[in-house]
Amino acid sequence: MRAVLMSLLSLTLILGTAGCTKKKKADYDLDIATTLRINISTEPPSLDWHKSTDTTSALIQDNMMEGLVEYNLTDKELGLKPALATEWRAENNNQTWFFTIRKGVKWTDGQELTAQQFIDGWQRLLTPATAAEYAYFLYGIKNARPFNEGKLTDFSQVGVSVTDKGELKVELTSPTAYFPYLLTHHSTFPVRLDVIAKHGDQWIEPGKIVTLGAYTLKVWDHDKAIVLERNEGYYGEKAKTKHILAYMINELSTALNLFNAGKIDAQTQLPSTELRELRKRAEYRETGILSIYYYGFNVKKPPLDNPIVRKAISHAIDRKEVTQMLDGGQIPLTSWVPPGMFGYEPNMGTEFSPDKAKQLLEQAGYKDRSKFPKIEIGFNTNDDHKRVAENIQAQLKRNLGIDVELKNEEWKVYLKSLKTDPPHIFRLGWLADYPDPDNFLNLMTSYSENNHTRWGSKEFDDLIAKAVGLATQEMRAQVYTEAQKILTEKDVPVAPIYASVAHSLVAPRVVDFPFNSMQRFVFKGVSLK
Repeated sequence: MRAVLMSLLSLTLILGTAGCTKKKKADYDLDIATTLRINISTEPPSLDWHKSTDTTSALIQDNMMEGLVEYNLTDKELGLKPALATEWRAENNNQTWFFTIRKGVKWTDGQELTAQQFIDGWQRLLTPATAAEYAYFLYGIKNARPFNEGKLTDFSQVGVSVTDKGELKVELTSPTAYFPYLLTHHSTFPVRLDVIAKHGDQWIEPGKIVTLGAYTLKVWDHDKAIVLERNEGYYGEKAKTKHILAYMINELSTALNLFNAGKIDAQTQLPSTELRELRKRAEYRETGILSIYYYGFNVKKPPLDNPIVRKAISHAIDRKEVTQMLDGGQIPLTSWVPPGMFGYEPNMGTEFSPDKAKQLLEQAGYKDRSKFPKIEIGFNTNDDHKRVAENIQAQLKRNLGIDVELKNEEWKVYLKSLKTDPPHIFRLGWLADYPDPDNFLNLMTSYSENNHTRWGSKEFDDLIAKAVGLATQEMRAQVYTEAQKILTEKDVPVAPIYASVAHSLVAPRVVDFPFNSMQRFVFKGVSLK
């Protein structure tokens, strides 16, 4: 009972003022009638858009900032529309791009946006000292990779410049038709170097950060909540709600209780144990998303340094058992590119086969299972991640006769562990940053800082680089097939588990909530009844 009582006490302290006064004030003295209340589950690890790597941070950044272009979230095809660039064009067979910067756009401190601030942002992203995990996003730009790897120190040789007409010019190493899609991502946003120089690491705190988006950062009550306030100086149509109140409630059942009590307007993560009943509700929404859930192997930690052992473990996992347990519409997955995207290969990868798994483990020298070392599955604190880990733990015991230990960590701590010392096996997911297979396969290149497996393959890297410049989807898909075979059948540094589905509850008073296949939650178009 102690845990329950503590939870209730915390909720009373955090949410006790909501709806209790005659003025109907929400937390942080906000008017409920003009405040969209959501749950982001956890503390954003960083609001520095060049350093963050997670969807929680990105949600806040996408509402405070913008890039050169943005997605048309009302378009099922997720086409692009102008944002900080009013127009763009390509020359030299999609190898040289020009972007016209929107005039009259001002940062929240009144300074005007310039093309140079995009170059400043890209230089900061690529500077080795920044240690940005998304630096590889810009490797398609001429000399960007040598600069990021310290082989080139003169940034003026990198293929970005401002033309005499004030356009941003980008020179690529090969034709890339989808290049503008990369520029929707937070890592490519412009930056104010003078603000960073003035405040140091504190530049992202309220009162110091300057932004360009439809909302500004009003409150960051660490580990409790974030408040975004409408930017009255925003260049476009002003946001329809004055505030966004984003709670950080990790317990999904607790957040669900708050939704039921009318204290939260939108809950975009739901406990899988409740889905059967929640599907019956009018507020329920289910959305297919371009996302995968996978287990990564640390290929530098014995016995996972042996690809035969990795294949054995992957063959021993019945993905259907996992998805049936979750009962959330997830699609079992053994290949790497998700359904709904060209390059999806449903019959590729290591199929479930306990017999083959046992044969491989014996081939690797572990006929006597007592000699198999203790290994660990790591995951970040979350009820469903725990359920998946416990299920796979049981499967590996049942199908291979090996014991694994489970270890969970809070999100920020977990991300740090993945950077410094990943466990033998670790849980991660990948949600599309742009709707192209390159986004998923580029993740596993040897130069990707988001690849925590410590695995790299020149053959794989060369295939991904080759596919970028090919003229048709059919030609690119053939190359991606070869790459996926290396990833999921030959070397197996990863074990895909399923393609994800998003489950949400949205209150009736919320109008035009931004459901989309990429889970890009931009709230400026949301209104409240």
